[in-house]
Amino acid sequence: MSRIKATFSRLEAEGRKALIPFITAGDPDAATTLPLMRALVAGGSDIIELGVPFSDPMADGPTIQRASERALAGGMSLRKVLGIVTEFRKEDAVTPIVLMGYANPIEAMGLERFVDSAVQAGVDGVLVVDYPPEECETFAATSKAAGLDPIFLLAPTSEDERIRDVGAAGRGYIYYVSLKGVTGSVALDFEEVSARIPKIRAAVGMPVGVGFGIRDAESARRIAAVADAVVIGSRIIEEIEQAGAAEAPARVQAFISGVREALDAERENVQ
Repeated sequence: MSRIKATFSRLEAEGRKALIPFITAGDPDAATTLPLMRALVAGGSDIIELGVPFSDPMADGPTIQRASERALAGGMSLRKVLGIVTEFRKEDAVTPIVLMGYANPIEAMGLERFVDSAVQAGVDGVLVVDYPPEECETFAATSKAAGLDPIFLLAPTSEDERIRDVGAAGRGYIYYVSLKGVTGSVALDFEEVSARIPKIRAAVGMPVGVGFGIRDAESARRIAAVADAVVIGSRIIEEIEQAGAAEAPARVQAFISGVREALDAERENVQ
């Protein structure tokens, strides 16, 4: 059983929801990325989405764009991201790691070489923003065969055919983009999310995580009432920006701990 599937199975048995934070590898610098990953785990994260910085992150808002710019200016690359995961695995063999990024760095490395290198490093899943499921059969098949979960996005505008395509191509979990826009937007429609998630979950047959627009413990708690996982990115990047490299791990851990407490409190309310 993959680490991602095992994590969701354990959380389901416990009546808990997955907390999935996003950070950009190399932001604020390469040396701080590993301490940040450790801080996320210590704060109660279940899965880590580790962003591979890219020069044209079309789905990302200004906050994550700035993170990518800082990381690239510091020399971060896909190869170095895999090196960070390798180091993380030396002390954590449990927490799933999902790489999130864009197709260009993968294609520059070569798909088979990337998949082999990612598996060797200890990566569990890959979310490539600009790989639509209907156009990446080779990527999905190659990843699955190697034990790497291909994870795909769905949006409020996704039609039934796209949902079926994602269910067939994906594995691990589905990332539902909760709003029309880029990361960091704030117009989160809880009623719309509540109406869509059960239908999507039934169609794809796997857990559904919700991201984009989740800014604090309260919005995370409300989303967790209907979703299997809560994904938080831009707000964590903001915490890193405000804290600076030296204080970022402690500040991020404190923020994540607050969200974790809210998610677990929601479980107790349901029970």
